[in-house]
Amino acid sequence: MKRRVLGIEVDDDLFERWKGWFAPDPQPFLVPDDSDLSLIGTPLTDNLDGAELRDTFESYSPVPDHSWRGIAQSEFTDLPRDTRASLVRAQVAIGRPLVPSVRSWPTLSPLGTSVQADGHRFVWWPNLLEACAEDALTAYVEEGRRRSVHDSIPPEIWDAARRLLPGARGVAGTFSHSSGPNCFATVMHVAGVTGVHKEWVQRDTFENWIEAATRPGGDDRSPGTVLVWRRPDGLVDHAAIAVGGGWGIHKPSQGWMSPTKALSVRDILLSSRAGGRRLSRRRLKDES
Repeated sequence: MKRRVLGIEVDDDLFERWKGWFAPDPQPFLVPDDSDLSLIGTPLTDNLDGAELRDTFESYSPVPDHSWRGIAQSEFTDLPRDTRASLVRAQVAIGRPLVPSVRSWPTLSPLGTSVQADGHRFVWWPNLLEACAEDALTAYVEEGRRRSVHDSIPPEIWDAARRLLPGARGVAGTFSHSSGPNCFATVMHVAGVTGVHKEWVQRDTFENWIEAATRPGGDDRSPGTVLVWRRPDGLVDHAAIAVGGGWGIHKPSQGWMSPTKALSVRDILLSSRAGGRRLSRRRLKDES
């Protein structure tokens, strides 16, 4: 079966991966170091021993006086209800993702969401997700994100871009099969660096490529214009690439839930706004 999420086809194999990253068992819980909750489950590293869990639960930096614990559903269920309630409330307090309200998912009430913890919030376990996976995962991936418009871009735009941007059409409107591939990898692949779109390209690698493959200039309607955003300290922070006609390609983040999208360059600019970022434009050196 194939379904469309953000306007992109997602097959069963990838969808099964999503389910495991969204509702893992054991599941990571962030708990205060000075509470009895810190004795439950198994200690985890700050990066959660995996890029996909790191991105799902947004464990990008240590939280002072808190630690991650891996807790299995069977262990969680065996805890007294007061302890389960404290554990789930701790997730809400610290801002851990994926602690929805019971009221927001009324169809799951027969599966015990109202008694899982304090009656107001719950966490996703595989059996709960299985009951509504299409709705839950689609809502999660699509929330706050623009849909890819790769199927709406005229064929003549893709045809005209093919020589300069051989990787553009193949990668536009796709999800990666893991976390890691990022915006820098996407831009380089679109411009012809084969296979790099499966990697997490680091800043220095991308800077070297910019220096070797591009020069200042370009405009948002010309294929091969590379949009480069930098932080106040000068470090490159994000990148996208125009494919012509006012359209472009970018991958908003390295997360598994962030696809490589085709959007209008205007929407890419809106999506990429962040405090302190400075935008510049480069063009590929072999642009005619």
